[in-house]
Amino acid sequence: MAKTGTVLTAPETGTEIRPIHQYSEEQIGQIQILQQYAHSLLLPSSDPYHKWELRWLKKADTIPRYIRAAKWIIPDAQKRIKGTLEWRREYKPELIPPDEVKVESETGKIILNGFDKDGRPIIYMRPGRENTGTSPRQLRHLVWWLERAKDMMPPGQESLVIIVDYKSTTLRTNPSISVASKVLTILQQHYVETLGRAIVVNLPFLLNFFYKGIAPFLDPVTRDKMRFNPDLFELIPRSQLDADFDGDYEFEFSHESYWKQVIDHCGIAPDGTRLPGYFDGPISPQPQLEQTTSEDGLIPEVATSDGIQSPSAIEEAEVNEKTSATETESGEVRVTA
Repeated sequence: MAKTGTVLTAPETGTEIRPIHQYSEEQIGQIQILQQYAHSLLLPSSDPYHKWELRWLKKADTIPRYIRAAKWIIPDAQKRIKGTLEWRREYKPELIPPDEVKVESETGKIILNGFDKDGRPIIYMRPGRENTGTSPRQLRHLVWWLERAKDMMPPGQESLVIIVDYKSTTLRTNPSISVASKVLTILQQHYVETLGRAIVVNLPFLLNFFYKGIAPFLDPVTRDKMRFNPDLFELIPRSQLDADFDGDYEFEFSHESYWKQVIDHCGIAPDGTRLPGYFDGPISPQPQLEQTTSEDGLIPEVATSDGIQSPSAIEEAEVNEKTSATETESGEVRVTA
């Protein structure tokens, strides 16, 4: 494949989005309970951040992710989502202005580009390209990319892939255990069920101590998703895998061009808000389903022909609906892209 500076913003043609989550009637009821609780915590409509908070709660994956992360234990799910709502009000992750973190991206130490075989967007992290000193801006830069990965997820996809490439990394450029623990806290507490795979490659023996140091901060779910030096061709199509890892995608990083492509695709305004038409994410050619919400922001209950409510009736009210649901013979609801 010829060298290119064009960013991959869609999975390979024919990709089947996975995993597909199935919910029983009882689980749908639990999703409803958590949804009602989360909406009871909403900021007043007079608050400038209200519409962004409501936007996040209306996303198709938000409520199901938190109830799954809590192993379907309602009090735990309520505690988790309340904590994230409080964090988002302070951090405002979807409103980070591009220019605030642009300098952090100049060397390509974090690049969002391509998709795995399940349609998950890929974030490449290359600590060897570190170009700034430790600061809160580094964390905000990472969060900015997590939000862009969410923007680029195809309909039905809820998770992403992170590939950490330690090629050329030194003790000086590698993040400290303190910084790594903060990153893990954000991922594990406020982007629950978002990490699909964490892949580590080219880890030098000298840095083995680093992973021993962060081990106490890894929850069992995150630890189970980590893979060291796996066969990447089993996970990522060659056409989507960076040539640095023997893939066919020969991407040439040019900071200004890359930065502009990502911002344009996601419709990010200079102040961090969205350009007209991009409030619910990148403009998609896929057909949209019209939905309405009540004055309090809750989703009207829409029943299936057999009287079982689909997840789309429970937690989706955004204009850009990403999933649909059908009931199986066993009484479960199958969510498909």
